Amino acid sequence: MAAPMIQRRIVLSAGLLVMAFALVGVRLVDVMVLKGRVTGATASIADRPPATRADLVDRNGRLLARNLPVSDLYAQPAAFKDYRAQAAHDLAAAAGVSEQRLDREFSSKHSHVLVALRLAPDVQDRVMHLGLPGLEFDPAEKRYYPEGFAAVQVLGATDPDGNGIAGLELGLDRRLKASKEAVAVSLDMRVQYALSHEIEEARKEFGARAGGGIVMNVNTGEILAMASLPDSESDASALQGVDPRRNRMAADDYELGSVFKIFSFALAMEDHTTRLDEVFPIGSGFKIGRFTIHDAEHMPATLAARDILALSSNPGTAQIALRSGAQRQREFLGRLGLLSAVRSELPERQSPMYPRNNWGEVETATIGFGHGISVTPLAFVTAAATVVNGGRKITPTFLKHPEDARGEQLIKPETSATMRGLLRYVVTNGTGKKADVPGYDVGGKTGSAEKNNGHVYVAHKLITSFCGIFPIDDPRYLVFVMLDEPHGTKETFGVALAGFTAAPLAGKVIARIAPMLGMPSATPTIRPTKENS
Repeated sequence: MAAPMIQRRIVLSAGLLVMAFALVGVRLVDVMVLKGRVTGATASIADRPPATRADLVDRNGRLLARNLPVSDLYAQPAAFKDYRAQAAHDLAAAAGVSEQRLDREFSSKHSHVLVALRLAPDVQDRVMHLGLPGLEFDPAEKRYYPEGFAAVQVLGATDPDGNGIAGLELGLDRRLKASKEAVAVSLDMRVQYALSHEIEEARKEFGARAGGGIVMNVNTGEILAMASLPDSESDASALQGVDPRRNRMAADDYELGSVFKIFSFALAMEDHTTRLDEVFPIGSGFKIGRFTIHDAEHMPATLAARDILALSSNPGTAQIALRSGAQRQREFLGRLGLLSAVRSELPERQSPMYPRNNWGEVETATIGFGHGISVTPLAFVTAAATVVNGGRKITPTFLKHPEDARGEQLIKPETSATMRGLLRYVVTNGTGKKADVPGYDVGGKTGSAEKNNGHVYVAHKLITSFCGIFPIDDPRYLVFVMLDEPHGTKETFGVALAGFTAAPLAGKVIARIAPMLGMPSATPTIRPTKENS
């Protein structure tokens, strides 16, 4: 009896051992194969190395761009050959791709099939919970822009491999790849939103084809905002013939018209070729060669120099420009940077158009009031900032740099002071009245330029603009706005000139952003005397 008992005990023990090993085996398979497929993939996201491209933030630390972990998804159709159609259906629904494409490619002879690129973590989680075998997740990164299309033309974009291809993403590409910390740009998104909103409202109000604007700190060169509208968020009807990705403030040049008179008067004040109380004949126009220069609106028979700028007389400005002469005018505009492409961190730039070989009297006269020369708005505001900031050279920058960055003295400080007084006079007594903002002593200049179609100037197709500076006694900020082909309204009596379209737009922008920028309101020193006409 002892032998059978011992034999039964051996069999029982062996059975228990087999069961134990089986349980351990099942547990190992569960941990290593089934759960490892899910938790391992999830852990790979958390354990990835730091992003290969630094964040972009605005001057206040607001996140503008960030690389986030994503995955490229591949499948091995052989792993689910018995239910390929169902796998295609489930994967398409989870990953947001075409079921027809997956069904077709799963039926091919390919051993690996690309299901989707750049899957966000939540999408990857949905895919993994399908429990399909033969799936592979290849770690990758994707650039996200939390502010959406705001400042999209300035920020730019990256390609699928993480290289900058436009805007600051391209201009700062090396720095963004090398930096371990966020890169702070000069943009203030509060100002950016205000500028964009007011331009879009004005564009709609006046039926303009497009619009744009820039806000610059005249002492540091920092660009706080830059907008080109319509953009990718505009109505489809507004985008006809307009590229919403194009930064028209930096990449396109324009004949800006009378805002250019700022430079003619600055040169006249610098060289003392004209006194502000000197009177010039205006009413019948100014004849030069076989041409006669006229004003768009009726003018008095004579005007003092200060009123030539305030009322924006072309014949008067032409006479003042001719006193400087072609050589001096060309040298002065060149020193202000208006005869070369402006350089900044933005890769988008455009060289100006002007008479390279034949800069004579006629050209001097017309360039004096902003015709016959085309520059980018960014180049214009950079030169205008020099005129008002004490006469010192400024370089535009899209990097946060709050320290005073004024450089070489290009015009005398007293010339700059005189110009600030003149620009305030334009707002209180001239075409810029609708840009005045009580308490902020705005100075500025209007510009209305007929568009050139390549052969002739087209009447009633205007580029209107306004360059505003505040506070004018101690300038901090310059606001430039532009409307492309605005139309007059009932409220403007059908007039589309800058005094009725661009000037009030600039005033609205200044009224919104001045408090944001910490500019205290004060009692105005000079008030307008009558309505603009």
